[in-house]
Amino acid sequence: MDSSTELLPVLAPAPGDLTLTAQAEHYFRASQAFNTRRAYGADWRHFLQWCQAAGRGSLPASPETLVLYLSALAQTAKTSTLARRASAISQAHQAAGFDSPTHHLAVRKVMAGIRREKGTAQTGKRPVVTEDLRAMVGPLKKNRALDVRDRALLLVGFAGAFRRSELVGLNVDDLEFNREGLVANIRRSKTDPEGQGRRLGIPYGSTPATCPVRALEAWLEILGADDGPVFRRINRHGHIGGKRLTAQSVALVVKRAAAAVGLDPDPLAGHSLRAGLATAAAAAGVSERAIMAQTGHRSVTMLRKYIREGSLFLENAAAKVGL
Repeated sequence: MDSSTELLPVLAPAPGDLTLTAQAEHYFRASQAFNTRRAYGADWRHFLQWCQAAGRGSLPASPETLVLYLSALAQTAKTSTLARRASAISQAHQAAGFDSPTHHLAVRKVMAGIRREKGTAQTGKRPVVTEDLRAMVGPLKKNRALDVRDRALLLVGFAGAFRRSELVGLNVDDLEFNREGLVANIRRSKTDPEGQGRRLGIPYGSTPATCPVRALEAWLEILGADDGPVFRRINRHGHIGGKRLTAQSVALVVKRAAAAVGLDPDPLAGHSLRAGLATAAAAAGVSERAIMAQTGHRSVTMLRKYIREGSLFLENAAAKVGL
């Protein structure tokens, strides 16, 4: 079975209607995002390998087995990794019709102890703020397809606070240009798995050299396509292909542009553009409501994880006491 779907049960064939059964399996798999299925598949394989090495049963697994597994894993893994592995194990048991061992008191106690011992803080990727972005797009040439594409991707990705999947998922016919700038129709996103969609506005920039709308217009002129993916692969000969960039490619573009101007690329990723807009906007005093309208966050709590760094010196108590 495909590694990304091995946690999903195989449906029994419907009598006389194999097409209906196949369609049902398709919809069953569509209930979870591909990346979620892939991550759960990898986590489940890790648990299977550990159980085989330890000589223990995996499906169903006893609470004692899971306690030992999590305790062993806690020596090297982050708390967030442990929580995701436990979730994958729970999903596998439920899909197979078994009670999940994660519900057992002993397992819950061990996880609580691990969280207290190791903590739950996560180290996120560093945001690309406005100053970084200006430096990164500065050297990009206006007559080289790769550079024109990367300039548009970086500026639009930042100004729209796009998730990587949203950015590379844009099609040419999702874009509308008007006097104020650009309207992007986001057909589907992480927080909109059922595809209700939302419209996102990106205004013209005050500086032509870093204007996301002008940068995208320049790329579309080179692309010369009326439909299909906006951001496409370009081979080493400069030929623009028909396939869209992957979400992982966004990180490569960010790291390459950062390294070219002497910025450390290691703490940066595709997510750095999205986090950068939220951070820079917060530092400029933009309201949380306005930032959420741009990022598409539905939770203020999640948004504040992005903007905490940018808000450190806004309304700072120590700045008001006359030191």
